[in-house]
Amino acid sequence: MNHFVFLASNNPGLVGLVVIIIIILFTVLVFIVSRIKKCPSDKILVVYGKVGKNPDGSNRSATCIHGGAKFVYPFIQAYQFLDLTPISISVDLTNTLSRQNIRIDVPSRFTVGISTETGIMQNAAERLLGLSSIEIQELAKDIIFGQLRLIIATMDIEEINTNRDKFLDAVSDNVETELKKIGLRLINVNVTDINDESGYIEALGKEAAAKAINDAKRTVAEKNRDGSIGEANAHRDQRVQVAEANATAVAGENESLGKISQTNATRREIEAESLRRAMTAEKIAQAKALEDAYTAEQTAELARAAREKATLEADVIVKSEIEKQKRVIEAEAIAEETRRKAKGEADGLYAKLEAQARGTFEVLSKQSEGFMQLVKAAGGNPDAAIKMLIADKLEDLVKIQVEAIKNLKFDKITVWDNGTSDGTSKTANFASSLLKSIPPMQDLFNMAGMDLPKYLGEAQEEPKKVEEKPAKVEEKPKK
Repeated sequence: MNHFVFLASNNPGLVGLVVIIIIILFTVLVFIVSRIKKCPSDKILVVYGKVGKNPDGSNRSATCIHGGAKFVYPFIQAYQFLDLTPISISVDLTNTLSRQNIRIDVPSRFTVGISTETGIMQNAAERLLGLSSIEIQELAKDIIFGQLRLIIATMDIEEINTNRDKFLDAVSDNVETELKKIGLRLINVNVTDINDESGYIEALGKEAAAKAINDAKRTVAEKNRDGSIGEANAHRDQRVQVAEANATAVAGENESLGKISQTNATRREIEAESLRRAMTAEKIAQAKALEDAYTAEQTAELARAAREKATLEADVIVKSEIEKQKRVIEAEAIAEETRRKAKGEADGLYAKLEAQARGTFEVLSKQSEGFMQLVKAAGGNPDAAIKMLIADKLEDLVKIQVEAIKNLKFDKITVWDNGTSDGTSKTANFASSLLKSIPPMQDLFNMAGMDLPKYLGEAQEEPKKVEEKPAKVEEKPKK
């Protein structure tokens, strides 16, 4: 220590450096401590940013911690708290349909809060972080309204009114399942009262009250009857015993007792008649209540049947319209496809014919240009140009004529000739006829519509045959 004090006294710069290092270390320590976030018991610490990956390899959206502490890395992470304070929601569900198509009002109060389960906390961090308590309350209220309407639509009014535990269990299961999707849990459900506009629930209450009163009256009457019978039996035994003991002495008393018995019988008849009338009136009232209940239920069933009928008719009409539109669209598509196909075929045929016509036009144009050049070379004389063309093809024409008879082998022809009447041989006629079968040059030019050039020879006219007149035969006179 003395050595350090000596160095510090001799080197003031070293003291300043040490102070700066201590300040930096203290600042870093304070910063690290400030980044350690502790989670209270009534909150959830949500750390978001770069917090790692899920098991499937995707980036995790947030890390949720309930209790304990977490170091939040600076620059790459941030944090917020979710409040676990329960939220009380008043749900005044009115005018909702039950399974019997009777509209009822179900005022209730739900208590919800953010769940601390692992998976549900993640849902809360993803869907509720940054929302105020009022916004969370409105979101939960919408979910509760929808599920409560769904549950009531599947239950009868009698089940909702009498079997309240079943109704609350169904509400808890359905509502909590949907609330977990946004990170909430259902803490408590309290249904205050159930009523309807048609008075059905009130009628059920009156029916139950009337039934209880009737049962009580019937029990009282039965007990009174049993008491009277027991009392009468006791009196009878007493009187019989007294009568047996004093039978001979109290004959007049027996007559009085007989009159008393008759009076008592008359009284009991009157009481029985009164009891019968009371029970009949009660049964009539009970039957009237049941009749009114059945009438209301029948009206509700008729309304439900009418609604289902309208729904079915609407479904059939809508399906029919959809099928009709579908057929129209298919027919239009087929017509459009046929039109495009026909147009494509027509365009292809037009292009093909146009190409053929263009080729024919080019050939004829070139032939026309060549012929014009030939006429020009012939001094402008078309006949001379045609003759030049024929002279150019003369060798081919002669070749064709020669080809017609070149394969005939005269040494293989055998002719039996016995001569003709005019002195010529049939062999000579055969050769002459064979040569005449070759088209003469003059005939070729005539078929082409031209005259044979003079340097190729002139056509000779065949000598006309002189018709021989038959000699007249002189008829000799008959002798």
